[in-house]
Amino acid sequence: MSDGGSIRADVWLWRARFFKSRSLAARFVEEGRIRLTRDGAESRIDKSARPLKIGDGLVFAMRGQLTAVTVTGLGERRGPAVEARNLYAPLADPRAEALPPEPGAPSVGSGSGEDAV
Repeated sequence: MSDGGSIRADVWLWRARFFKSRSLAARFVEEGRIRLTRDGAESRIDKSARPLKIGDGLVFAMRGQLTAVTVTGLGERRGPAVEARNLYAPLADPRAEALPPEPGAPSVGSGSGEDAV
């Protein structure tokens, strides 16, 4: 299934353990709730058979939380969670890196001084 360097979106989401069943993943995809970024172009995935490739970026909301990942592997099977975590890498929020700290906000590592020597 993963020959040719691509895999169906619903199969990848199921193998990466974002969904308990492939049919749930397919329904989620077909509702158009996933954004795909490939080669700098962003599009919405609305068909479960849409191929995903290594390096693709995916953004979707699940259980009230925004998930942004990069596809790092296609997988051969739905394995244990440790194996599934190797199929993706979380994307860093580029806005968080670009924004300076707010004035008056505590800096990283500051606290009550109990740790200070």
